[in-house]
Amino acid sequence: MDYEKLNLKIGLEIHRQIDSHKLFCKCPSRLSEGFPDLTVKRNLRAVESEIGEEDKSAVFEMLKKKNGMYEIFNESSCLIELDEEPILNINEDALKAVLTIAKMLNCEINDNLIMMRKQVLDYSNTSGFQRTGLLARNGYVNIKNNAIEIATICIEEDAARKISEDSNKVVYRLDRLGIPLIEIATAPDIKTPEEAREVAAHIGMILKSTGKFKGGIGTIRQDLNVSIKNGARVEIKGVQELKHIPRIIENEIKRQSEIISKGKKVHSEVRKVNDKLETDFLRPMPGASRMYVETDIPEVNTKELIKGIVLPKLIIDNIKELVKKGLREDLAKEIVKEDINLDDYDLDPRIVADVLIEKPKEIKTRFKLDVKRENLEKVLELLKQKKINKDIIVDVLIDLENDKFEISKYEKIDAKIIENDVKNLIKNNLTVNAIMGILMGRYRGKISGKELSEIIKRYEK
Repeated sequence: MDYEKLNLKIGLEIHRQIDSHKLFCKCPSRLSEGFPDLTVKRNLRAVESEIGEEDKSAVFEMLKKKNGMYEIFNESSCLIELDEEPILNINEDALKAVLTIAKMLNCEINDNLIMMRKQVLDYSNTSGFQRTGLLARNGYVNIKNNAIEIATICIEEDAARKISEDSNKVVYRLDRLGIPLIEIATAPDIKTPEEAREVAAHIGMILKSTGKFKGGIGTIRQDLNVSIKNGARVEIKGVQELKHIPRIIENEIKRQSEIISKGKKVHSEVRKVNDKLETDFLRPMPGASRMYVETDIPEVNTKELIKGIVLPKLIIDNIKELVKKGLREDLAKEIVKEDINLDDYDLDPRIVADVLIEKPKEIKTRFKLDVKRENLEKVLELLKQKKINKDIIVDVLIDLENDKFEISKYEKIDAKIIENDVKNLIKNNLTVNAIMGILMGRYRGKISGKELSEIIKRYEK
């Protein structure tokens, strides 16, 4: 497919939950299960903006004439989520997390944050609007020497969690409503479906590098904006997995191309991903008329907050450093993923990585045993104290798991004893291999093969 000839333009909107309490109250950012403490019914209606205009997407949702039902759990929601109490001041920890990303993405940060209300009438917000604030603009990220513009970075509150829907009503749970989100929007600078995946992955890596954002299904969403020559910008919602991004874009190109080939008009609209990685109509494209100023809190000055921000090292740079220390790249990635600091152990990094990552896998495969972290730490301490050698790590771990470990079984033997045995066996004209076999059998676990080989070489004629 000739993407240049198609004049393919792709933009990304990346949303990720911030690992903190809710944005405008002190409720924890956690999901609740079981039976709700309270259920409330609501009906929402579209209103005109301050300049007398109605938003098409809001009117579209209102005309469905559905009832909204809200499930409330006291452990995860309060009157603020129910829109029965004014919001508190913005969560500064969440704001600092977004400011950190804005600096890492080379953005121009606004001196003052003005929160806005974005009208949403699909019942995902009890108030009929989502609070969002533009924090930074005009940044960039480099992907394979291509600069992709970061158009905007916003901080906003997540929507309520949909539980069920039928022709008459939609049921939402308020546990997710108000969880702080970052929204990163790129310009339509992305030229291929695969590049879109790469950009999303790189930005995801930057977010993870801070340790300030949640991970897992439901905490991350990518929206795609796609257009081709003679087509129109279509926003695609609900992209969960990075690996699906290229296929979804290719299917949208195909859909728009087929409409154009029939001489019809491609409509600018919002669509959602289905199980086939194709898209279905969701609603008309919203306009600027749905935005107006949030009047319940004042502007937030960002200048002082920025001063205290320290930028973290990127995950990709940590991986490169570990590779320089002699680790395989795949092993280095796992060390970083598990957030293991090799410098804590005062041992060869390769040995630490082997004990913490490789050996548990080997034991699980060979012996169907799950090794406890405390036993891995014990082995590392024994190695550090030079009480055992690395050749018998698996044996030691299995004994520890079975509560059969005795240090006398593995404690390193005095080198002088080995030297005397070697000299006696050499007198009997035995080969090096024969001596190795005899002594490794006699002192299994008490000396490494490398150490024994070096001793034999010293006394070999």
